This record gives sequence, C-alpha cells and structure tokens, in this order.
Amino acid sequence: MGYTFQGYVRENGKVGSRNLVAVIPSVICATDVAQAIVRQVSGTIGFFHHQGCCQLPLDLKRVTDTLISLGSSPNVGAALIVSLGCEGTDTKRMVEEISKTGKRVEIIAIQELGGMSRAIQKGTDLAQKLAISISGLQRETVDISNAVMGIKCGGSDTTSGMASNCVIGYVADKLVDLNATVVFGETTEFIGGEHILAERAVGGKDGPVGRKIYEIVNRMEARAKAVGEDMRGGQPTPGNIKGGLSSIEEKSLGAIVKSGSRPIQGVLEYPEMVTDQKGLWIKDAPGREPEILTGMAATGAQALCFSTGRGAPQGFPSMPVIKICGNPYTYERMQYDMDLNAGRIIKGEISIEQAGEEAFELLLQVLSGRMTKNEAVHYVSTMDIHCLGPVI
Repeated sequence: MGYTFQGYVRENGKVGSRNLVAVIPSVICATDVAQAIVRQVSGTIGFFHHQGCCQLPLDLKRVTDTLISLGSSPNVGAALIVSLGCEGTDTKRMVEEISKTGKRVEIIAIQELGGMSRAIQKGTDLAQKLAISISGLQRETVDISNAVMGIKCGGSDTTSGMASNCVIGYVADKLVDLNATVVFGETTEFIGGEHILAERAVGGKDGPVGRKIYEIVNRMEARAKAVGEDMRGGQPTPGNIKGGLSSIEEKSLGAIVKSGSRPIQGVLEYPEMVTDQKGLWIKDAPGREPEILTGMAATGAQALCFSTGRGAPQGFPSMPVIKICGNPYTYERMQYDMDLNAGRIIKGEISIEQAGEEAFELLLQVLSGRMTKNEAVHYVSTMDIHCLGPVI
C-alpha cells in the first residue's frame, strides 16, 4: 500500500506540514519586539528564546546555527529576523543560510530603526507582506518517504514504557520501512541503555556511529560531574518517581522503546538538520521539553510524536506535537490535551499494533493539516536553545 500526505513542497524539495512565517529574534533583547509583531500578524509564529549575547563563542555559534535550522524548516514558508543590532549571534549568516532554501527572508534592526515602536511598525509591515505572499500556496500529494518525524517522551510514568512508547516505536519502525526519516534524542535517557542503542548502530557498536552514541552519553554525564553533581535528583524527575520509575536505568529502558528496532544511521549534533539519507537518527539533546522540542524542530521534522503517562500538554511554535498518552486515567483527566489514548493497551482493550496503526493514521492526518490539540488551544510557545557554557 502506498501512503501519502498533503504537504507544502518547498523550492529545495523539502515538504512542510505547516505554512508559517517565522519571526526570529536573534537575541533575547529583541524578544519583546518579535512578540508584538506575532500578536499583530496572522500566520506568524515566534521562536522566543533566551540566548544570543554574553555567551561563549561556541554557544553563540550554536545559537546561530540552531536559529538557521529552525528558519530553514520546511514548515516555515518565510522568515523575519528581528535583530537588536549589537548581539553576538551572526545575523548576516542567518539571512544568507535561510535564503539558500528558497524562502524570502527579511531583517530589521531595532537600534538602526530608532527603537521599539518604530521596529514594531516596520516589522509588522514586513511580516504582513510575507504572510500574504505565502498564503496562496496549496498542499500537494507527496509520498510518505518525504516525512521526517521527531519523537519524545515526557511526564513519564510506568505506563509510558508499557504502552505509549511502544506505540511510537511501532510508528517509527513503520516509517523507516517506508523509507521515511525518524529522529529521537534525550541523551540523558540513554544512560544505562546506551549499549543497546550502540548495538543497533550501522557498523555495530565499535563502528563510528556506535562509538558516537557512547561519546554523547559520556559527554552528558561529564557536564554534570564538572559541577560536582551526578544525574540523580534531576533524572528521574520527581514526577517520574511518583509515577513509579525507580532509577535512570529503568527510565532509559522504557524511553528507548519509542525508537523502535531499526538500525541507527547516525548521530546529529544539536543544531543540525537531517541529511537526505533516510532512516532512524539520534540527535544529541537533553530531556527537558523546551530544549529538545527546539532541537527536533531544527532537524526539519514536520511533526513530533510525544509519549506521556502523567500528562505533558505543551506543543511547539512551528512543529505540531501529537500527544500519545499511555495512562488511561490521565487521558480521561486531560482529554482536551491528549491526542490519542494508548492507555487502552493497559486496560486490554486494544493491542500495541492496533494503537500503532491509529497513531500512524493520525500522523498522516496531522502532516496533511489536521490540528493537534495543543495547536487548537495555542499551547505552542514552549521552546529554548540548549547551550553548553555559562552566561558571561
């Protein structure tokens, strides 16, 4: 059976599930202006982060690269960069690199325009023109091989590993078998299970991909130890413990189930987009929602499947987030936030395969334009950029 979805085909051949104007503050100091523009102009979303100045050079490059990847996402049809004028990020490179994807990109500088009010006026005018210019684009029928799906779990409890993670793993395997692309992360939630993932790496655990998996886990642990701490107390979270997860190892074994069982093609650094190579990929990212959702959107994912047991309702500005709930009681309490009730597996009403097929069909609908529940209520502002060094 040939699976398709209705998407926006971009000039560079990538396919989006949404058609949005991204308003991108290049630094936190420009956020208020960017927020005012987004409030005024329909069809726009904002990437509101807390970085861009007084950081180490590696983090300023990391922020620049991440914003470029977000603006290059196929879900973005055009971009407006809002600059203060003296930030540490490279706004010239942002314009150049996003423009290479074929999108129209505009930039304003608050200091050069004479302050906040003038910048809001100019930015609103430009954003309006951009929104109108892309508003007539029509969806086209494309093969499922054009899909890029991110995966994540949060607000986990014991039902996550037994139900909702299993459902996402089923969808991940199906997409990979259909020559699509799947990306998963949460490096902190590989700890104790990294050897299992390394054995699935192309080339084996001793090959370059397998060694890279061990490397990113060791790096994550080393960052905690560098400040005299280990992961305990932060992972598992207090909510995870209340939900019945006893250790980081137990949490990891449940978490990696959502990646399915197919070979791992490679490891992406945090700001990187996926290449044209299909299959299953890892992105080195933390587990906290604002940073990992940003990292997944930066891969070029058109949608993300999010497993939860205790109930995590938030979405992301440019990337629809499908909430798959493993706990039937949580689903009943939070049914206006959860998109699919995988808790029926726990109650013996359906199988993992049946729930997986429901989730796959829902994914196709979302890729074709159906709103997720967090999109419908505008619970979509959760984002930030994962940096490595201190603010200085």
